[in-house]
Amino acid sequence: MRSVLFGLFGALTLGGWALGGAAVAQAPEQAELGAPIHRFIDAFNKGDMAGAAAAYAPADLTIVDELPPYIWRGPGALGAWAGDLMKDVARRGLSNPAVAVGEPVRWEVDGASAYVIAPAVYSYKQNGVDMQEPSRMTFTLAKGADGWKITSWTWTGPKPTPGPPGKP
Repeated sequence: MRSVLFGLFGALTLGGWALGGAAVAQAPEQAELGAPIHRFIDAFNKGDMAGAAAAYAPADLTIVDELPPYIWRGPGALGAWAGDLMKDVARRGLSNPAVAVGEPVRWEVDGASAYVIAPAVYSYKQNGVDMQEPSRMTFTLAKGADGWKITSWTWTGPKPTPGPPGKP
């Protein structure tokens, strides 16, 4: 199961805020905002949950996702969400999960606070049937002495539909 979770985030492509596999030119501010997301993804793909957690604000994390219990808060939010995701993957008979994230459609910075919205597609097989779920991911970040840290993210979109893997 751990490899399924790592595979899910391994497909989350934020290098240069990829859109359809091609890197998109980014402003320096946009690159700074993407850095903690890259740190999270890179560490997570290596199975380094401590490294993944380092991309997040230590005690001020909120995750909102479509699987029960729908919201996770505080210093244990990342680990609790990952555990609940694995339960959901097993319960629904999912395999080959992949998330693709496109170029941000909006980013706002006000001092030490930031807000980023990017299109995303969650693709997987459910009991052997290709499924896709277009969405938007919204991140909030805070800038401290050690740089930008993710303080929250949400997954927002319609219910999945049958279809081959999609692009944001």
